[in-house]
Amino acid sequence: KIAIVRREKGVALSMDVYTDNLIERLKQLQPTWEIVEIAPTPWGKNGDENLWKSGTGVRKYYERLWNHPRQVSQIEADIYHIVDHSNAHVAYWLKKTGKPIVVTCHDLVQFVYPEILKDRARFPALSMASWKYSVRGMKSADRVITVSNHTAKDVHELLAIEQHQITAIPNGVDADFCPLPSAEVAAIRQQYQGSSQAFCLLNVGSSHQRKNIPTILNALLILRDRGVAVELWKVGEEFTAPQAAFIKVHHLDSIVKFLGKPDRATLQQIYNAADALIAPSLYEGFGLTILEAMACGTPVISANVSSLPEVAGDAAILVEPMDVEGIVAAVCDLKHNAIDRQNWSDKGLARAKEFTWTQTAERVALVYEQLTF
Repeated sequence: KIAIVRREKGVALSMDVYTDNLIERLKQLQPTWEIVEIAPTPWGKNGDENLWKSGTGVRKYYERLWNHPRQVSQIEADIYHIVDHSNAHVAYWLKKTGKPIVVTCHDLVQFVYPEILKDRARFPALSMASWKYSVRGMKSADRVITVSNHTAKDVHELLAIEQHQITAIPNGVDADFCPLPSAEVAAIRQQYQGSSQAFCLLNVGSSHQRKNIPTILNALLILRDRGVAVELWKVGEEFTAPQAAFIKVHHLDSIVKFLGKPDRATLQQIYNAADALIAPSLYEGFGLTILEAMACGTPVISANVSSLPEVAGDAAILVEPMDVEGIVAAVCDLKHNAIDRQNWSDKGLARAKEFTWTQTAERVALVYEQLTF
């Protein structure tokens, strides 16, 4: 019996993708295993808003740090798998069960960019202290699964967890992400593309500093000023106020489009419709979006830092993340060289096939077996 300790659904899409795919494949691989899921109680959504109206922050910490761990510890299981390092504090409570504990760590970005909470939390210092308390719960786990070797290195160096307790198991990519028929792609491009001549760059995800959006915008400005017909499609989180101001001041509004937070089917269409994914992140625990783009046959421009090279292999154009001219050159090459563009597309398709959720689940299941037999 496996107890999967997950985050509340809908809070973090990447965590839902990981957890849902892992559970689905585990059930297929091991149909005799019983899998139970447990997530924190959503605060402020159960009809008790008035009771907690003046203290939703208090309710959040009560649910997250006390009520949820208590509920998990009352579930009898052969192994407990906390699938998000932000919930690793649950491991403190589970130690008393004497059963094996596994935690998946996706990244330790807040150690690298502590300012991430500055504009995203009511009390940043309290949120950071809570986060550090949580992630240090990984030290109480019997095994830490990381989604990349780079994240494994971070876990070892930043949390002083022994390397033999860490297993790197990469993410997979959904089979739903695949190339679409050319006629369908043309119709989608017509829906989003401002100019039929424009080379459409896609960026997917948050707008946090580590995503390096200002460098993308600077590259876009140079391309525009050099007469290169180009557009930027942003999917996921809206631009920050400073980023939006840059777009307005430099009159980039006509070539920058925010496409919101599409569902998976629409996202697949957008990947297919774009000419290239541009993702020169400063830090990624894995970088799932570059795999999703590759699986759709979309060339990728990314960064040569953190986990990105081990995920991309030789199937993406990797640049120094702050090298604006390097990004400009990569875009121009893809735009003007159809043979190169097709080569990067083919390489990406082949690379994406190396990452499947079934392989991820097989390796996770092996960890379970190593700890219980």
